[in-house]
Amino acid sequence: MMDLSLTPAEEAFRVEARRWLEANVPASPLPSGDTAEGFALHREWEKRLFDARWSVVSWPEAYGGRGASLVEWLLFEEEYYRVGAPQRIAQNGIFLLAPTLFEFGTQAQRDRILPRMAAALDVWAQGWSEPGAGSDLAGLTSRAVRDDARGGFRLTGQKTWCTRGAHCDWMFGLFRSDPSAERHRGMTYLLVPLRAPGVTVRPVGRLDGDDGFADVFLDDVFVPDEDVLGAVNKGWEVAMATTSSERGLTLRSPGRFLATAARLVELARRTETSARLRDDAVQAYIDAEAYRLYTLQTVTRVASGGSIGAESSVNKVFWSELDVRMHETALKILGERAELADDAPDAVDHGAWMKGYQFALAGPIYAGTNEIQKNVIAERVLGLPRR
Repeated sequence: MMDLSLTPAEEAFRVEARRWLEANVPASPLPSGDTAEGFALHREWEKRLFDARWSVVSWPEAYGGRGASLVEWLLFEEEYYRVGAPQRIAQNGIFLLAPTLFEFGTQAQRDRILPRMAAALDVWAQGWSEPGAGSDLAGLTSRAVRDDARGGFRLTGQKTWCTRGAHCDWMFGLFRSDPSAERHRGMTYLLVPLRAPGVTVRPVGRLDGDDGFADVFLDDVFVPDEDVLGAVNKGWEVAMATTSSERGLTLRSPGRFLATAARLVELARRTETSARLRDDAVQAYIDAEAYRLYTLQTVTRVASGGSIGAESSVNKVFWSELDVRMHETALKILGERAELADDAPDAVDHGAWMKGYQFALAGPIYAGTNEIQKNVIAERVLGLPRR
């Protein structure tokens, strides 16, 4: 059973977050975090969040957090997106790697990595995809060869589509450490410094001019044992904890979609458009609210000792398709004005809707393509047989 009422402490937490954000959010939007200039400015913003202990509110105080509950974290996220605060360039570390570290990391790893992550002193990229292994993560071929003399592994291979990898400091990813093992076995989860000898980071050019995505080439890169997360050759189990966070609770909090839906409704209200598109805007708001309620249900289950399993794939399909629908509706409302550059005199919301649409199109692909997620739903949630 879900109790949707807030306690006095939770309401006070929301008010405190709202007041701080309203007083500190930059007056003008920052440049894209996928550019060198924008990344540097976003890193400064992340440090400001950390100094005020708003960077990682649900973490223990020892790591810079507030020990906030998951409900309080959701409230903070709602306030964060409501005021249009900058994108979180530290999200891959904070929302994906950190939960995995809390579950599988040693105390020494948590003490060494988490404070620097929270303060944006180290910003992390994700090293999952490879040229021949995108959605099929188990098909990766990057190698981790044991080096007993030095106590660690030597890495060879290539990772691709690493979000903001061109500007990040570290990368986490899977590497095949036992080539003779079955597909989902014989992999090790490793933490790789992107400035280490043998690492080459090559930005991937994009049509919008941003250069944050990167290919990462590894040529005999040494990684010590202290940067192995979890057990050697058991990396698949560790990676599944990360992907559950990516698809399920943390990476795409409801606050993001509630704020987008509210902006969409306001756009429809102030723009002369058809009744059909107004209905679509209202439906988007209803869907965003449904996603908020579903997430609260998940939080209730986790707080009661449950876990996020294969149903995270249902969640991922829902939020990624919702994101596309909302932005498609906005572009239809705007018509030709949607194509204006962000600095054009008549551009609406600084061109944010087109930029958001371009990003939304990636949603059904990253975190595991929706085609793969639907297979997971069919087989592991619904129990349907393989064809």
